[in-house]
Amino acid sequence: MNETRKFILIYGLALATCFLLLAWLDYQYALRTFTAEIYVVVLCVLFTAFGAWLGVKLSNRTVHEDFVRNGKAQKYLGISERESEVLVLLAEGCSNQEIAERLFISLSTVKTHLHKLYQKLDVARRTQAVQKAKELRLVP
Repeated sequence: MNETRKFILIYGLALATCFLLLAWLDYQYALRTFTAEIYVVVLCVLFTAFGAWLGVKLSNRTVHEDFVRNGKAQKYLGISERESEVLVLLAEGCSNQEIAERLFISLSTVKTHLHKLYQKLDVARRTQAVQKAKELRLVP
């Protein structure tokens, strides 16, 4: 049994050596024949990798990094902290039900906060409230 394993090992090493030699010769031929194409492929791969890396880095940046809330406008308009939280979620596009769930308050409380916000911001609709809040830098 030991002889058989030795024979298989030697035969496998000989086949691997022949395969590597043929692959090396093929590589040498391809390198001489397709030099320009190989450089183009390498450049394409590098630029693609750089673009993917840059895209990941840029997409990981948060939009709110440099946002500073206008506390003076918030105080002047009389907007409470809870109303401010509702306004931020409104700007994120949350529905009344989603705002209620995220702030752990009832739906009628959300509607009350929104009604007060509309009055304080002097608007009639959600989109107007978000637009005015962004203009006043109350939300990012």
